[in-house]
Amino acid sequence: MEKTFNLNDKVIMKKPHACGTNEWIITRLGVDIKIKCIKCNREIMMDRLEFKKKLKGVIDEKV
Repeated sequence: MEKTFNLNDKVIMKKPHACGTNEWIITRLGVDIKIKCIKCNREIMMDRLEFKKKLKGVIDEKV
């Protein structure tokens, strides 16, 4: 089963960010996906395949 995610969804990643949280908000979708850390507001981009590997789950729809 593939995890589905949309723009502005709150997601949880497998490994925590350097600031200590592993909760992110999706801010851009496409070939690359941009996510923003909920705690420190740092934004990172990664390709879709890498994102799907690192994604643990979708917490909420439309945060």
